[in-house]
Amino acid sequence: MSLTQQAYNQAILVLKKCITPKGLYASAGKGGYFAVWSRDAFISLLGGSLIAQDFKKVFATSLKILAKNQAKLGQIPNCVGDFNVDRNSTVTFTTIDSSLWFIIGQYVYAESYRDKKLLKKHKPAIDKALVWVQCQDTGEDCLPEQQPTSDWQDAFPHKYGHAINTQALYYEVLKLMGQKKEAAKVKKIVNGQGRKDMKMFDSKKGYYLPWIWKNHDGDREQGEWFDSLGNLLAIVTGLAPDAEAKKILNYIEKNKVNRPYPVKAIYPPIYPDSKDWHSYFEKCEAKTPYHYANAGIWPCLGGFYVAALVKAKKYKKATAELEMLAKANKLGAGGSWKFNEWINGKTGKPTPNDYQAWSAGMYIYAYECVKRKKVIWF
Repeated sequence: MSLTQQAYNQAILVLKKCITPKGLYASAGKGGYFAVWSRDAFISLLGGSLIAQDFKKVFATSLKILAKNQAKLGQIPNCVGDFNVDRNSTVTFTTIDSSLWFIIGQYVYAESYRDKKLLKKHKPAIDKALVWVQCQDTGEDCLPEQQPTSDWQDAFPHKYGHAINTQALYYEVLKLMGQKKEAAKVKKIVNGQGRKDMKMFDSKKGYYLPWIWKNHDGDREQGEWFDSLGNLLAIVTGLAPDAEAKKILNYIEKNKVNRPYPVKAIYPPIYPDSKDWHSYFEKCEAKTPYHYANAGIWPCLGGFYVAALVKAKKYKKATAELEMLAKANKLGAGGSWKFNEWINGKTGKPTPNDYQAWSAGMYIYAYECVKRKKVIWF
């Protein structure tokens, strides 16, 4: 049996460990993330939904629990569960991508299982969630804005305004909901066809900037580091035109963002003397370069990288990177096939955060994309 096939089989077993009566938990390891996160669950189930009917029940349960706890004004929770008991609540918010992943999850479920009953039942919640996201467009410029630390990267790094991760997800949601004209506007604006001050693709750097905000007489608020997930989502969703997608993939290869395993969360790492540094970074693992979100390797992002290569029709390269991703997921402290949350971006050593749902789910997804030579769901 090939290494990639072994990894596929092991990924299914790990993802099944995360199934609970309350929904798909973010991990199953000792001291793990025992709660349902909107982004973690529905990223994981991009792959889980490809395994017959095995994950249908937990997929539906996850959608239902998040819909049940939707905020009055439409925001979908970041997390439902007792993981953050220090916040005196089992329901936490303060994210923009949780609402977008919730909507994407609804459509993936309906298509995967050829079952639109839940989609119809949750239509009021879906519509309300979209309205909430669109209310974040404070500039009335077609692009929703976000507050700092309000997407998957959490407390690191600092970004706000128009973030590429959010724009890619928003673009996909608009397409899924049949709002093609609005989606086309987002694509044009992000790629500089309109207000030049809102262009997010930096032609000199060869990738989308992680975030941009106001322009002060030519001095624009923006980040300049490479955001892997945001750029990969831009490719996978089709927000990035072919020429831009090629440049992004070339940047990853040239700068070895995909090594020692695919891929580092950001590049280059941010150091304390950088203009991007904030004092609160000292409170999390990202304070150390090549740890956590600070250029640490996240196997779940590696799955999006493989999918992006398939989207670009780089099938041979996608197959090679899938094998590297299998090697990454095989790592583990005190054993193998631990599907870690993240890996040191310089040494390639795994962390003790085992059995992560989205590391397993995105491996399954990447494997199937390579096998079918097609980016599934997007």
